[in-house]
Amino acid sequence: MKEIKIYTKNTCPFCKRIVEFFKQKNLQFQEIDLQDKPNELQALKDRTGLRTVPQVFIGDKLIGGCDDTLALDASGELDRLLQI
Repeated sequence: MKEIKIYTKNTCPFCKRIVEFFKQKNLQFQEIDLQDKPNELQALKDRTGLRTVPQVFIGDKLIGGCDDTLALDASGELDRLLQI
């Protein structure tokens, strides 16, 4: 299975939702909390062009935020991307 990274802020309800989603699917992931890390948040914004969190990566590929990830799961595409 490919590595999952989730960039979050601890005050973000969408971040909490997507973290809980991956826990319920029993998938291992790395959560990177950017709450008090403005330089790291800016680096992520520079990398992706996005200003919001969560940002979910599978391997090196950005798959999107909470809604994007849940939509991929509903379509079955998430499992394919993870190669489960």
